[in-house]
Amino acid sequence: MKRIKLSRAFTLIEPGPVTLVTTHDGRNPNVMTITWTMVLDFSGRIAITTGPWNHSFLALRDTRECVVAIPTADMIDTVIGIGTCSGADTDKFAKFDLTPKRAKHVAAPLLGNCLANIECRVEEIIEPHGIVILESLAAWRDDTRKEQRMLHAVGDGTFIADGRRFDRKAMMASKLPGGL
Repeated sequence: MKRIKLSRAFTLIEPGPVTLVTTHDGRNPNVMTITWTMVLDFSGRIAITTGPWNHSFLALRDTRECVVAIPTADMIDTVIGIGTCSGADTDKFAKFDLTPKRAKHVAAPLLGNCLANIECRVEEIIEPHGIVILESLAAWRDDTRKEQRMLHAVGDGTFIADGRRFDRKAMMASKLPGGL
């Protein structure tokens, strides 16, 4: 094994898929790219990492709601573009040809371009760590999309797309909640 710097250790365990998080501040929708996400339990509670450095954070903090959208591998350049400009001076929906869809429980829009969307309410913001705990209210998935692979950021400017799935549901049945 080759030793690596501790400052790069996160690239070994980068969590969850890349997400696009939409907000609505009462005037305009916005969207930000979030690469650090985490499932908290089987109830649909999830966490994202963000803070005041992101323009969308103010709307997230003030309205306490958002949509977590899951883009697919064919959207990689859009995902990066969204993450490298600010909603403070850019209409990202127009610039990246995003399709907003009306959500059922929140003012933030679903993204029709994405594989899935999760409507969420902010449960808690842990400011010293930039962690936002979200309660899922509704989830939507578009199984008709040709591209189904999700993106995972390594953290160094490279990405991995999902590959082959290995089904071990029978082996894990005693650990999984019913209905999965």
